[in-house]
Amino acid sequence: MSSEAPGVKPEWLAASGLFQCLSAPLRIGIIELLLERPRTVTELVDALAAPQPLISQHLRVLRESCLVHGVRSGRATTYALMDEHVAHIVRDGIAHAAEHDPDTPKKEHSQPRKDPS
Repeated sequence: MSSEAPGVKPEWLAASGLFQCLSAPLRIGIIELLLERPRTVTELVDALAAPQPLISQHLRVLRESCLVHGVRSGRATTYALMDEHVAHIVRDGIAHAAEHDPDTPKKEHSQPRKDPS
């Protein structure tokens, strides 16, 4: 029996778990880098300036949540996004946060030109 409130759909519970997985800023950074292309752990460590054990720990959480997958080649593992769903979620989340963050520079919106006549 679930400890969730009555009426909670299983897909809401699953989505909640997904958002919990994405709640760590470093995990969002990893996913944002993987949006560009697959990367090795070393590339992620260098790009994020974080210790390798920390990156590996976050990758484990992302793997267990089926958001990324790794392909081993010798001693290196290259990680990629599991599918495009996570790409959309993270891109939209970053864009939404930037729109509502007072510290993020806002883009100037051009005003429509008035007809000189």
